[in-house]
Amino acid sequence: MIKIKNIFYLIFTVILVQTLSNKVRAQPCTTLGQTAPTAFPICGTTSFFQSSVNICGNTNVVSRCTSPNVNFTDKNPYWYRFTCWISGTLGFQITPNDLNDDYDWQLFDITGRNVNNVYSDINMFVACNWSGEPGVTGAGPSGNSLVLCEGPGVPLFSSMPNIIQGHEYLLLVSHFTNSQSGYSLSFGGGTGSITDPKLPNLDSAKAICDGTTIAVKLNKKMKCNSIQSNGDEFILSTSLTRVISAVGVGCSGSFDTDSIILTLSNPIPPGNYTLTIQNGSIDGNTLLDDCDRDVPPGESIPLTVYTILPTLMDSVTKPLCTPKTLELVFKKPIKCNSIASDGSDFIISGPYPVNITGARGNCTSGETFKVYVDLSAPLQRSGNFRITLVRGNDTNTLIDECNQECTPGQFLNFSISDTVNADFTYNINFGCKSDIINFNHNGLNGVNSWLWNFQNQPPISSQSGSVSYSLFGIKNVQLIVNNGVCYDTLSKQINLNNYIKAGFISDEFICPDDIVLFKDTSVGILSSWSWDFGNGNSSLSQNPPGQNYNTTLNINYNVPVRLIVSNNVPCSDTAIKLLTVVWNCYIDVPSAFTPNNDGINDYLYPLNAYKTNNLKFSVYNRFGERVFYTENWLKKWDGKFKGKALDIGTYVWMLSYYDLEKKKPVERKGTTVLIR
Repeated sequence: MIKIKNIFYLIFTVILVQTLSNKVRAQPCTTLGQTAPTAFPICGTTSFFQSSVNICGNTNVVSRCTSPNVNFTDKNPYWYRFTCWISGTLGFQITPNDLNDDYDWQLFDITGRNVNNVYSDINMFVACNWSGEPGVTGAGPSGNSLVLCEGPGVPLFSSMPNIIQGHEYLLLVSHFTNSQSGYSLSFGGGTGSITDPKLPNLDSAKAICDGTTIAVKLNKKMKCNSIQSNGDEFILSTSLTRVISAVGVGCSGSFDTDSIILTLSNPIPPGNYTLTIQNGSIDGNTLLDDCDRDVPPGESIPLTVYTILPTLMDSVTKPLCTPKTLELVFKKPIKCNSIASDGSDFIISGPYPVNITGARGNCTSGETFKVYVDLSAPLQRSGNFRITLVRGNDTNTLIDECNQECTPGQFLNFSISDTVNADFTYNINFGCKSDIINFNHNGLNGVNSWLWNFQNQPPISSQSGSVSYSLFGIKNVQLIVNNGVCYDTLSKQINLNNYIKAGFISDEFICPDDIVLFKDTSVGILSSWSWDFGNGNSSLSQNPPGQNYNTTLNINYNVPVRLIVSNNVPCSDTAIKLLTVVWNCYIDVPSAFTPNNDGINDYLYPLNAYKTNNLKFSVYNRFGERVFYTENWLKKWDGKFKGKALDIGTYVWMLSYYDLEKKKPVERKGTTVLIR
């Protein structure tokens, strides 16, 4: 990360980076604690003192800081791992041994995630402080932001992040300054707790094979450096042997462990014993947990040493749906090199034939508790099967950790469930106001669970049922079925296509000699149409013949036209439109008008412009000033301009429109006398 403290520092940094950047990047971190997977385990009650810092790292980590051309890296890092035991805020302080050193930090939530994803998964980010200032840094009550990024003048303390009970966290301390001076790390001031409340104890002990070694299980992880290698922290209730060494499992790559292997001076005979812990002769304590609490001296656990017998197959892990691999579990570890890779250590029998094509283990240090047997094809039909152990092409069965051959002929029984099919049937009860969908699944192959998911409806968990819709159209229906082992899902689209809506279009105004055409615009799957044209005529055709209306009455009058449409349900809908029959469609402008509010000839406008489009009508005074304009022929001029009544006189009008009947544009002009 490049942090600019001032212009001189920038010049120096550019020169230094050009000289050393390749060297720094080329040094991977190999010391425990300097990589995310080997982080120090932390207890909230203790302070951590790091006397020096190895120069390494410089890999980009994800951060909420997004400054251009600035990298946020695990430079010269140390990592710390802890669990939240009580939710609340987290406070901590990093104090450099040299207060001129610049330390930075970032906190990640690694719960359920691969710790190496701190370099790629932004969702693991919790809080950070990448201030370019040297000195004491951390998270405390003086902070005002969870995200503080690079640069001089940035506060050294961030606000305290909230941590969640049961979540696991990783704290990166990045040493920007290229010195090896260390620091101290302490926690406090927050309301959360990262101190494990469980006290350390011995959990169990198990003799391995001939009793030369004992595996001790602890009730929690404890510090590797609290295990004395000479093993004198442990004593056995027998004079026949003694513990001569103790090794923590996994301690070569971690700071703590929950398992210890004890080596004895002589094999221990079969029988019942007691294993007791005491203070070590070198460190003066028993085993210490990450909070430096010790296992109580004098605590004992029973130990039973059994006569060595061949290992038995313990069980078959319950097969999932259509398995192509069987998982066999053994009580003792099996040596992986004793498993015939072609699967010839096993034979399988059942209601239909199946071949074994291979076998393998999930091996650690050459041993496995599980053997996976691969089949030639998935088992898809129900039935009871048996898998039997035999001597394979390698001339033996399986060899356990004690070099005992597993007895041939032993077998395990297992059952296979049928595959299931979520296909379903349905029928629709169509209605005029609502539709009902009745659905059913056949329940074959042992299906005992159904989940129906509908559009805008609550789910149903029965084998069959009904759902009602008042809004028609395409409906999505999903069914999920299972028989306790196999699952299947199917979705279908069901079209409720009985929605109807009556509608039609026609001329709104009917002029003399017009033949009026009606076009059906109804929606839906229709079976019948019934027209009433209001002129004494009717029709049952979707496309009825043109209609004439009486225009010789010298008056305008309205005619209701009705259309009723129906479908096969049967449902119907009605549309009614009021048409205007006019006695005169000749377009003209009056030569005079009298805007005196007597109800007679009070307005000036184009008359009878029923069959026009794009109409424009303007009126001008004798000075050429436009005093009225409209594009709606029914908007009439009242003889006023800007709210003021105009003088008596002659006014010029101009009229343009498109004649829909003659299908041509028309332009006219003339004069009108305003009389008061």
